[in-house]
Amino acid sequence: MIRTHTYRPIISFGTLSVLMLVLFLPNSSQAQDPQFSQYYAAPLYLNPGLTGINQKGRAGVNYRNQWPSIDANYVTYSAYVDYFFEEQYSALGLIVNRDQEGLAGLRSTNVGLQYAYQLNLNYNWTFRPGVEASYYWRDLNFSALTFGDQFDETGQVRPVTGEPFTGQNARFFDLAFGGILYSGNLWFGAAMHHVLEPNQAVAGGDDPLSRKFSLHGGYKIPFSKLSNKSRPNPDQRERSMTPTINYKQQGPFKQLDVGLYLTLEPVLVGLWYRGLPIEGFNNTKNSEAFITMIGFNTGSTTIGYSFDYTISDLGIGSGGAHEISITYAFSLADPRKPSREVRELRCPVPFIF
Repeated sequence: MIRTHTYRPIISFGTLSVLMLVLFLPNSSQAQDPQFSQYYAAPLYLNPGLTGINQKGRAGVNYRNQWPSIDANYVTYSAYVDYFFEEQYSALGLIVNRDQEGLAGLRSTNVGLQYAYQLNLNYNWTFRPGVEASYYWRDLNFSALTFGDQFDETGQVRPVTGEPFTGQNARFFDLAFGGILYSGNLWFGAAMHHVLEPNQAVAGGDDPLSRKFSLHGGYKIPFSKLSNKSRPNPDQRERSMTPTINYKQQGPFKQLDVGLYLTLEPVLVGLWYRGLPIEGFNNTKNSEAFITMIGFNTGSTTIGYSFDYTISDLGIGSGGAHEISITYAFSLADPRKPSREVRELRCPVPFIF
């Protein structure tokens, strides 16, 4: 049975210290990176090759609250900014991510610098390789926990007894590579994160952070051309359907997101299934969630909201997952200056990338 009410852990500091040491011994933990259901609304997080792919600048934030109805929930924040430098066929990006995991208060923060180069292979195909160099720091936060030996006979909380944990943190550098190949309405992308497999153990020992591989792509199916004379579209608003796919593997974990966007500008709706039709890790059910999404574009600003309906063994009693994305597009170029012809990936809608 899944507990959905608030409770306090009743383990002592001594027991907890042993537990945490076991968790961070070599090969005992199987950490996964945070994920975003709106993966194309978190482009720099998905693939460094997507840096500056809208051919101008962007600033965006992403927020995800997973399993909010139970104490062992996950809250993730991400913020990024990038810009495409037209004369150099190059783009630079900066991304900051923060994730807080479950009851133990394990917090992870990283800052990454990204670079992507736009290479026009021929008239139809363009390739954009990218790289990210990042710095991580992880720590344990016990300030939000209440332990069994803090309660008196009346149920009141006494001051913490025993020696609290101090200095439990890990800091390390990491690298990621990625690239995206596209032509017209079709694109394919691949990325590899944690190339260096750094030691992420917070309480000593050796716990390498497993490499994460990602394959993603999509194909846009337009309902009609924007300039179709037989069906006038004076606002030049897009009408299309776009199937997309995103496969991830990190250590023993494998995951597949498959679904589609329906674009009726200024509105975007999406529906995905996350999971694999095979037995999961440690004989667990690998079907995780159905995801619904709605977005709205107000010119330069885009807002999206999605909800994960949990279908795994954890159940919807966990509260599913709520996710919000906000993106702002801008340009620093002189509007009077003619633009060099560069290819822009026609993504599911103009405001996803």
